[in-house]
Amino acid sequence: MINLHVLFADHEPEVREIIGMLLKRDPFFVSHGCASGDEALATAIEWRPYLALLDVFMPEMDGPTVMARLRADQRTAPIPVGFVTASTQARERFKELGAVGVIPKPFDPMGLAAEVRRFVPLEGVLSPARKDFLERLNADACALAACRPWLSEKPSEPALKRINAIAHALAGAGGIYGFAGITCESAALSDAAKKNLAGRARQIDVEHALDRLLKRIKPN
Repeated sequence: MINLHVLFADHEPEVREIIGMLLKRDPFFVSHGCASGDEALATAIEWRPYLALLDVFMPEMDGPTVMARLRADQRTAPIPVGFVTASTQARERFKELGAVGVIPKPFDPMGLAAEVRRFVPLEGVLSPARKDFLERLNADACALAACRPWLSEKPSEPALKRINAIAHALAGAGGIYGFAGITCESAALSDAAKKNLAGRARQIDVEHALDRLLKRIKPN
């Protein structure tokens, strides 16, 4: 089962606890709370969530600055960003900056999960295509897993080229259906495979990137 990985950042511990508790009630979500903008950036690079939900007014680095830095880094650029704010005047401005949505503070505890679900294209017109994508994702995971043992063989170029082709295609499609994390992990795998073919990356780098993607597709 594919879960929606949500990173949320708020400097207030009570708010982080409430958001984490509310998202945990929905079995579709896997969440990770961050106490600052710096922590959110580091976590996004390592965890590669499908959505980043940011408080606007955080000390040292506010939400819009975090979003700008996520956009500037190719490892995190595809991740959609939503904001949580008590400022009603600023909501349209945040959308103009590229945010997928804004949740007002104080938010409705019973409706938070539904609000977050609206930030990713899981329903409506993309539903039939998304089902097809998930079926393709399972087939691609099987193909990638089959390639893994061949990485240690000589020559390994055919396996690396196959891995690169699959990962490159997934990187282009994952974000369309609400799976920015798949896009980020696939892009990292494609990059590692290409660098290995060019003699600029180790085999272990490819294996690590491949294992991360497979774990994201099939966490269990």
